[in-house]
Amino acid sequence: MEIIWYHPSMDPESWLSGLRQRLPQAKVRRWQPDDNAPADYAVVRSPPVEMLRGRALKGVFAMGAGVDEILQQLRQHPEMLAAEVPLFRLEDTGMARQMQEYATWCVLGWFRRFADYQRQQQQAHWQQLKPYTRENFTIGILGAGVLGSSVAQSLRQWGFPVRCWSRSAKTLEGVTTFHDRDQLPAFLDGTQVLIDLLPTTPETTNLIDRQLLSGLPQGAYFLNIARGAHVVEDDLLAALNSGQLAAAALDVFQTEPLPAHHPLWSHPHVTITPHNAAITLPHEAMDYIAGAILELEQGQQPTGRVDRQRGY
Repeated sequence: MEIIWYHPSMDPESWLSGLRQRLPQAKVRRWQPDDNAPADYAVVRSPPVEMLRGRALKGVFAMGAGVDEILQQLRQHPEMLAAEVPLFRLEDTGMARQMQEYATWCVLGWFRRFADYQRQQQQAHWQQLKPYTRENFTIGILGAGVLGSSVAQSLRQWGFPVRCWSRSAKTLEGVTTFHDRDQLPAFLDGTQVLIDLLPTTPETTNLIDRQLLSGLPQGAYFLNIARGAHVVEDDLLAALNSGQLAAAALDVFQTEPLPAHHPLWSHPHVTITPHNAAITLPHEAMDYIAGAILELEQGQQPTGRVDRQRGY
């Protein structure tokens, strides 16, 4: 069994040795531009077209939950990966808990008005602010997949009303669910905190625009821990400047790294992190990939296979 590995910036040694330990029967190598030798599987992040083109692979594994980069390459270079080659993404592997931590930090901070108190501290101003009521602090999550449903259940434990919107109908315990475009206005109505956990597809690109944000209550909050491609950033800035949004926490952007001159950096009601809401945990990811390869070798179908038409 031959496995090729590629990441544009990561040190390969820990991954190569980790995969070899988990799959001692396999030969694992770092792909180089002149490597045309046969391979059975590929483990990749942002792979060059020539790495995958023409290979009769049994499976390709993305080192992350998102596969939009690979799918974008396939739209431009459909010959890069044959249609019958299965593409897999990391569905959880430790990322769900990280997303829960990030979302809980933001929601509780906004609910307790900690940012408002921090601004008062900077002005040496002592004043108790009117608290929010828990029953009216509705959390709305765009996306009800593995990560979205995990965050929803985590926030339920704090007693907030939680709702989810997804492309197709879902049932989640204790969560009000909405689906399809027709139900999006009802989902937004009354949502005090909007959390984006959607995959990137042609339908979700630029979904969060002026019209969508105007469907939220005045003074709502927005958290994006999914993909920057979902947000029209000029419309987001307009909503923040008008007070339609009270604040936003952003981990992802249309252009990354976020350009130094971008107005989001200095906006007083924006919190920025550098796309680290949930990072790939190598040991958990390698456990999944090794297990999935063994399943494929035994003729089984692992979880995490990407529907290329849907984009996730």
